[in-house]
Amino acid sequence: MNIQELESKVIEICRLEGEFLLRSGQTATHYFDKYRFESQPTLLKPIAEFLKDKIPAGTEVLAGLEMGGIPIATALSLETGIPAVFVRKKAKEYGTCKIAEGLGSLEGKKVCIVEDVITTGGQVLLSAKDLRDEGAVVENVLCVILRNPDAIEKMKAEGLSLNHLFQPR
Repeated sequence: MNIQELESKVIEICRLEGEFLLRSGQTATHYFDKYRFESQPTLLKPIAEFLKDKIPAGTEVLAGLEMGGIPIATALSLETGIPAVFVRKKAKEYGTCKIAEGLGSLEGKKVCIVEDVITTGGQVLLSAKDLRDEGAVVENVLCVILRNPDAIEKMKAEGLSLNHLFQPR
């Protein structure tokens, strides 16, 4: 499957029409139900195959954001051998009380954030700060679907480079 065929299949399966409230508070007339591609091995595997070439050199950890970035980071980890952590929106108040589950310390490690769909990048920016507070070196973000190119500038302003697989119209 080539990248254009994959994009067509992802859009066909995931794009919903209607009125949808987004995490950002914006209202959209179409919505990408990412779980429809994340739960399909026939789509998730080629997504990981195409995304792996976009992982910056020297990346030591893939940080999948709760909840949609987790299956993408896991698939990329299996594809590349790079370990993954799973980043919570809020640290648990029990057990390990960690924001990033998986590995031990992220201190000094080059971490690439992995997300499924980005519209404004709000959660990515919050999670990047949380990971940096843990000592991680966070400069790069990968996503499958970029809904709004304005997010690229928002990321850049916070020292993050954003790379994506698809930008549907």
